[in-house]
Amino acid sequence: MQTSTPTPIAAPVAGPATTGPTPPQADARRRLALGTIGSLGIANLLGCGGGSDTVADSSGADTGTGTGSGTGTGTGTGTSTTCSVVPEETAGPYPADGSNASNANYNVLALSGIVRQDIRSSIGASTAVGGVPLTIAITLTNTRSSCAPLQGYAIYLWHCSQGGDYSVYTERSIAANYLRGVQATDASGTVTFTTIVPGCYAGRMPHMHLEVYPSLAVATTAGNKVKTTQLAFPTDTLRTIYAANAGYSASVPNLAAITFATDNVFSDGTDLEMTTLQSNGSGGYTASITISIAA
Repeated sequence: MQTSTPTPIAAPVAGPATTGPTPPQADARRRLALGTIGSLGIANLLGCGGGSDTVADSSGADTGTGTGSGTGTGTGTGTSTTCSVVPEETAGPYPADGSNASNANYNVLALSGIVRQDIRSSIGASTAVGGVPLTIAITLTNTRSSCAPLQGYAIYLWHCSQGGDYSVYTERSIAANYLRGVQATDASGTVTFTTIVPGCYAGRMPHMHLEVYPSLAVATTAGNKVKTTQLAFPTDTLRTIYAANAGYSASVPNLAAITFATDNVFSDGTDLEMTTLQSNGSGGYTASITISIAA
C-alpha cells in the first residue's frame, strides 16, 4: 500500500508538540480484561493456526484478489463474498496511538474512557462535534478459520471531522479526543460506533482509519496491533451528503478534485475496504463492512 499525504490542518499555536495534559493510566477495564481473558479462551483471542489467508464463504463464491478497479463511483455493497485479508494501510500522520507520529507522542489508547461506542465528543465532554450522524458496524472475521467471527478483539477507530481536521493534533492536546474510540468485538465479531460522516480534505478520498488488537487488555499502544487499515465510502452518497449540509462545504470541491483512482491509498482498489452507506430516514446514515485478518 502507498503512503498517505498528511492531512492539512489549522496552523497550531506555537509550542512543543506534546503540549496538553498527561494521559492518565489505562482504566480498570483493561485490568479486568486481563483477569478475564481466560474465560474468552486463548484460542478464540489469538485465532487458530493453519489454513489459507483467503477463503470462500459457505456460498462457494470465488476468492477475490483484493485489488479492484480503483475507480469506485460509490455503489459497492460494503462486504465481500469472500474472506480475504483486508489490505494493510498506513495509519497516517495522526493516529494518536503512542507511535510518535508527527513528532508527537500522543496516546489516546491509554486514556480512561477511550472504550466507548459514541465518539462524537471528547471523553468527559458533553458537547458533540458537528456533522451528519453515522452509525457504523464493523465485523471482524478470521481467514484461517473458515471466515469465523473473531470475538474479544479490540478495534480502534478514528477519522477526521466534517471540516477535515483530526482531533488531538489540531488542538495539540490529548484532551481533545473526539472522533476516536475503542470497542471489543462481540460474539458475532462486530463492533458498532456512533459518529459522524467524515469530511473530505484536499488530496484524499474520505476515509476512516482503524487498528485491530488481539484484546482490550493489550489495546494500549500501537506496538500491540495486528492490523492497520482504512475504510472507504461510496462517492455518490457522499456527494449527496456534502451538498445538503453546510458544514461539509469545503468537502464539495475537495471530493470533486479526486477519485479512488488518484487517491494515494485506495488507487490499488477498494474491494475489501468499501463500506455500505445508507440513509436511516431520520437525517443520519448507517454504514457497515466486514473485514478479515489471518488470526
